[in-house]
Amino acid sequence: MPTLEGLQEAGLEKIPDLSIAQMRFELTLPGDTAKELKIDQAEVKRQLLDKVKAGFMTEVYRDVSSELKMEMNNSVIEEMESKNKEELDKLTEAIENAEKNEGESEVREAMVKKCEYLTVIGNKEEALKMLKQTLEKTNTTGHKLDLHFHLIRLGFFFNDNKIITTNLDKAKELIEMGGDWDRRNRLKVYCGLYSMSVRNFKRSCHKISWTLYQPLHHMTDGLYDIH
Repeated sequence: MPTLEGLQEAGLEKIPDLSIAQMRFELTLPGDTAKELKIDQAEVKRQLLDKVKAGFMTEVYRDVSSELKMEMNNSVIEEMESKNKEELDKLTEAIENAEKNEGESEVREAMVKKCEYLTVIGNKEEALKMLKQTLEKTNTTGHKLDLHFHLIRLGFFFNDNKIITTNLDKAKELIEMGGDWDRRNRLKVYCGLYSMSVRNFKRSCHKISWTLYQPLHHMTDGLYDIH
């Protein structure tokens, strides 16, 4: 799995925080491999748990606790769940208010905010449901592409290749219908990153424009030799 933090350096969105996925990956490495790559797994674990707790990422905390065979702190879970409920209630209220008092654009914007929050806290299933509902309310090609890009990032976050490939295919179809230069380049980055993640380096090089090669090369530095 390539280093994912570099997605932000390529000018892409920061939701979800893909550095968390990278840390989880680093903690799965055998000790000898981690040492060879100069990865301090104890420090990575500390940073990971700090990020998960700070982001009130309830489901991710449960998953990480299981992966690391670590006992969950019930008080931490309760605090996270309380914060999640509080924020989700506000976001649901904003959608309902927009549906009653504003136009389709405002409704869609309120729905996108709820998608983003569900993604930030790592609630995969609810995020997928909300993104599907938001896509149904979205008419413009550009906004649809943005939602498929969001789904691709969600796939990377959870290492779910089905989500990634399904939405790469849908994004490619939409690009042919009129995607702008910026979104076309973003799609190249996602295609290149996916190809690298499955070790198809030759294909990844064909997908990446020269303006995007440097950030993607940086992302894989130290984990894969792509010369």
